[in-house]
Amino acid sequence: MLKQNYKELTTKKSLDMLLIDRKNEFRELATVTLIPQTKEGWEKYVLQFCMNIDDAFKIWTGDEKPKRLNADSQTMILLKMISRDQLTMTNVAHFLNMAYTLAQEFKVIYKRLG
Repeated sequence: MLKQNYKELTTKKSLDMLLIDRKNEFRELATVTLIPQTKEGWEKYVLQFCMNIDDAFKIWTGDEKPKRLNADSQTMILLKMISRDQLTMTNVAHFLNMAYTLAQEFKVIYKRLG
């Protein structure tokens, strides 16, 4: 399900629990990143995007060294995806914070279920 090393069954349960309270945030991020909500399982793609933003934030803050040679390019692609059609940096920061928060909440739920 996720590119990271998470157990699929626990990941699905964690995502389902997260969606109970955060469905609107998932929809908003899907709209901004152009992930079609008509396809079943679109929430998984939004969650993967959030997890990628979480990884990118660690690289941007220097908390983690890039594991891949093209990590800088990938983080810039994520930033470009989320900033498309945004008029202010405040909007971009809002969506980055939303994605980061969803990733953190997912990790907490996953840890509790794991």
